[in-house]
Amino acid sequence: MSPKTDHESRYQQLASDIASRIAEGSYREGDKIFARSSLASQYQVSSETARKAVCVLAELGILEAEKGSGVTVKSRENALLFISRRRDARTLSFLKNSIIEKAEKQMREIAELKEEVERLVDLTERFRSTNPFIPFEITIEGKLPSIGKKISELCFWQSTSATVVAIKKKGSLILSPGGSTLLEEGDVLYFVGDEGSYSRVKYFLHTLLTRDPLDY
Repeated sequence: MSPKTDHESRYQQLASDIASRIAEGSYREGDKIFARSSLASQYQVSSETARKAVCVLAELGILEAEKGSGVTVKSRENALLFISRRRDARTLSFLKNSIIEKAEKQMREIAELKEEVERLVDLTERFRSTNPFIPFEITIEGKLPSIGKKISELCFWQSTSATVVAIKKKGSLILSPGGSTLLEEGDVLYFVGDEGSYSRVKYFLHTLLTRDPLDY
């Protein structure tokens, strides 16, 4: 008998082996193949296993079992259909197990990534709290109302409680830019401030409005 697949009983495997031999032409329609006891002996299974296998094939119209007459091959066509459906079922089972396995792996990876992100955020927050002069950075995007305005004109510190320490313009870094420095599209603004300063600066650059600190 061929190796038993996972979750497959011995009588199902035996039934499949017999059907395969009928489909291949080893047994022809009308042939008397085995008495159940002989079948059990040949395949080294119990009599009950052999009985169940024969019953399955008899219900499918592949074999015919009569008392005193042994087991007769009834239909090769039904055997072929049984083998085909069994192959399809195995393929579906394989795909299902493969999808479940990959989904579980992906969920484990997502969980691991979530833990790493949380750890990164925690370390970043602790690093910033112990190094308050590490600047935030924000890029000046197109169509912002702050484009074309001077830093002094914006009253940046008064509006955001953040201090501009540098501006990168077209790859060149300007440290401690003067109040006359214009903000242009593509500029990268570096500033220092408290934990809420990034959201205040972003909101201000987009609207030129200030918000009450209680909003953060």
